[in-house]
Amino acid sequence: MNHFFKKCSLAYSISRSLTKTHPTAAFKQWSRSFCQVWNNLEEESWKSMEGLVKSAANYVPLSPISFLERSAKVFSDRTSVVYGSVEYTWEQTYVRCVKLASALAQLGIAPGDVVATLAPNVPAMQELHFAVPMAGGVLCTLNTRHDASMISILLRHSEAKVIIVDYQFLDMAQKALDIIKNANERLPILVLIPDSERQSSSDVTSTTYEYESLLETGQTDFPIRRPKSEFDPISINYTSGTTSRPKGVVYNHRGAYLNAIATTFLCGMSLMPVYLWTVPMFHCNAWCLNWGLAAIGGTNICIRQVTPKGIFDNISAYKVTHMGGAPTVLNMIINSPLNDRKPLPHKVEIMTGGSSPPPQIISKMEELGFNVSHLYGLTETYGPGTYCIWRPEWDSLQPNERYKLKARQGMHHFFLEDVDVRDRKTMESVPADGTTMGEIMFRGNTVMSGYLKDLKHSEDAFKGGWFWSGDLAVKHPNNYIEVKDRSKDIIISGGENISTVEVETVLFSHPAVLEAAVVARPDNHWGQTPCAFVKLKDGFKASSEEMIKFCRDNLPHYMAPRTVIFEDLPKTSTGKVQKFILREKAKALGSLF
Repeated sequence: MNHFFKKCSLAYSISRSLTKTHPTAAFKQWSRSFCQVWNNLEEESWKSMEGLVKSAANYVPLSPISFLERSAKVFSDRTSVVYGSVEYTWEQTYVRCVKLASALAQLGIAPGDVVATLAPNVPAMQELHFAVPMAGGVLCTLNTRHDASMISILLRHSEAKVIIVDYQFLDMAQKALDIIKNANERLPILVLIPDSERQSSSDVTSTTYEYESLLETGQTDFPIRRPKSEFDPISINYTSGTTSRPKGVVYNHRGAYLNAIATTFLCGMSLMPVYLWTVPMFHCNAWCLNWGLAAIGGTNICIRQVTPKGIFDNISAYKVTHMGGAPTVLNMIINSPLNDRKPLPHKVEIMTGGSSPPPQIISKMEELGFNVSHLYGLTETYGPGTYCIWRPEWDSLQPNERYKLKARQGMHHFFLEDVDVRDRKTMESVPADGTTMGEIMFRGNTVMSGYLKDLKHSEDAFKGGWFWSGDLAVKHPNNYIEVKDRSKDIIISGGENISTVEVETVLFSHPAVLEAAVVARPDNHWGQTPCAFVKLKDGFKASSEEMIKFCRDNLPHYMAPRTVIFEDLPKTSTGKVQKFILREKAKALGSLF
């Protein structure tokens, strides 16, 4: 074992020295060195028992590529994708992905090369999750709400060799490429996904490729490029930027394989579910569900835009069984016009991420026929890492008690080694008393490989052998965790810690409130006080004094906001409120006194 740690130290030293001069080379060298050391350790370990043989017969590196290969056989005639008039079976999807992988290889994509995407939830996004790794490439799904400047930064940072762009975002992509061109840097090859309702696209030029035409140049007998190691990168996901500039989170084949299975389980899926895509596929690789649905023969119902009418229409037309979305999506559904709604054909399971939905939202969703489950995780944990494991004895509780339990983040799934709430200074596990706060920490195979070209932040994230989430939580007597706030969002007023989540939950219970977010405002006397940003429902009116009084009537007085501002809330593409923008606004207001 000491020999192993010496080898790790050597690999680490090599990566540190390379980082200063050749960041990309450093990342690849570190990955290769780590895998070699790990494989050597494995070999030394299992060879201690006589008669064991490790071969292709009993060992294959885990990769979600295998899910598609299996589904083409097991679910060959089952519908894989539906998008308007477009419909494929799993056998057809497999053939298309092999041909696309072949075409990407012909474009020059070699193992380890990055292929970026800029597209909504269309069939091409589902296919690229398989085709890019089948070509040996690394998929980088870009946030469609970024502006051209940010897209150009991420393309350069990821060193993408190809960018596949939906026609809806072509203008933005071209502006980003112009920025790169003006900086005299290498341009990625542009592939255009045309409007599927048109036979061809006039936007295709001599310098671009058209998606379907490119796919048709591929060979069906293309030899799939499988990962040599499970630790090989499969994707780069840039964080949503809710707290800072996006960081490139690198996933590996092993983690993607395991979390794909785990997420289908967390979502309560059995074989052949029908899933409505209201979670952006670019976000955490769609919680790994693009891969997971292939494993269980599910049907992908793709939609370009998420609207209440579109949600109800698709549920009715295709008998949707599962869907997902941030609390914003739930809010959209419960506040939708009555003429946009349709009776649900059956109970629809809906998984929500982000901050936990207030009890009022869960209650209204259940009235409409949805069953809401809350998942918790981060980009760095491949999306969902924990969920509130429901216990049968809770069914008999009063509604408000049930909704409070559903809003908890619960326990980790079975492919994570452990999740705990620990003291940030001592690293000791906090007592399971439901009141002592600590930071949520993760360990296991579904934690990222690291931040691309950012060794310092990778080291900081993994210090002490745990991934530090930055989220503050308590641990209840049954060991279920409950998030109280982001470490950057907690408000310290007169020495008291105020959970912005608790204040926001009370604000949501006001009948006029559609959306609410709370941040700290400087205060010369108390240090900080809560500042609430509120968006009212259409047709409703309320004053700041009314909101403050409502909170004081339902919270300890020190937790009630002293400032209320009515305006639209800035959000990421996944519906998360960008609190760092609100913190700047509150800071600009100056001290209350």
